[in-house]
Amino acid sequence: MTKAAVFGTGSWGTTFGMILAGAGTRTTLWGRRPEVVEAIDRRHENPDYLPGAVLPETLRATTDPAEALDGADFVVLAVPSQSLRENLTRWRPHLPPDAVLVSLMKGIELGTTKRMSEVICEVAEVPQERVAVVSGPNLAGEIVRGQPAATVVACTDERAMERLQAACYLPPWFRPYTNPDVIGVELGGAVKNVIALAVGISAGMGLGDNVGAMLMTRGLAEISRLGTVLGADPHTFAGLAGMGDLVASCTSPLARNRTFGENLGRGMTLAEVIATTKQTVEGVKSCESVLELARKHDVEMPITEVVVAVVHDAMPPSEAGVLLMSRTPKPERYGL
Repeated sequence: MTKAAVFGTGSWGTTFGMILAGAGTRTTLWGRRPEVVEAIDRRHENPDYLPGAVLPETLRATTDPAEALDGADFVVLAVPSQSLRENLTRWRPHLPPDAVLVSLMKGIELGTTKRMSEVICEVAEVPQERVAVVSGPNLAGEIVRGQPAATVVACTDERAMERLQAACYLPPWFRPYTNPDVIGVELGGAVKNVIALAVGISAGMGLGDNVGAMLMTRGLAEISRLGTVLGADPHTFAGLAGMGDLVASCTSPLARNRTFGENLGRGMTLAEVIATTKQTVEGVKSCESVLELARKHDVEMPITEVVVAVVHDAMPPSEAGVLLMSRTPKPERYGL
């Protein structure tokens, strides 16, 4: 039987563990908080992150990383992206020698501007063929209620990619597709968080659906420009891991980044929004590293620039909106 270890007992880590267990994969969650681990392991619930959801009895949990990793075929990493390097360094001695390392994280590392798969390869000292990425429009709050969803499994090794696809295929509830474009799948998931912040800010300001649609489509153009320069397949951004994830994150009230941005747009300070937010909002920190990555490659990302200005430089959202709309137009074909 295939075995998986999922590191992270937040909403998406727990939900993906639930999917793996439901698909017949022997799955153990690792968590740092004993009370959450006990709730999952003994009462089959995670009231802190997924209140009301009943987890499979076969889904186990532990606070011991060595126990979780013992014999694992897949090591699924679902921790906040900015904590990955430190955590993985600590877990590295226990990693099974042939396990595929799977990233559920959607962020760009501050300081290095590396994607999560690049951090995994560096810290775990494994080739890219042993690292996979899962990304798509996967709102945990819907999936745990039994609402159907699809995702994308990406890996440069076709066999590993198909094995992971089989391990999390749970018809008719959860449908994983495959794509060898790790860069595109990963970048789409990271940058859409930044665009979702922008859409949330505009919604909080009451700017209307026209502005929301503009930000989503222009945001997709930003993602595509950066991705193409980094070597991604442009077609990826028209799929689930690009446009699909972007639409879900920009429009759903369940999406953390949109909700965070909406609160900023309503006039709350950054400190106030952070104080009322229980879970990690990846775009808040990653917007800085995304912009740094874009500047390294001379890619213009005006929406990302104004998000950084609002979130980190205390620019009023109203001023940011004027700045964005008053940019001198460039001859970009078809509004792309």
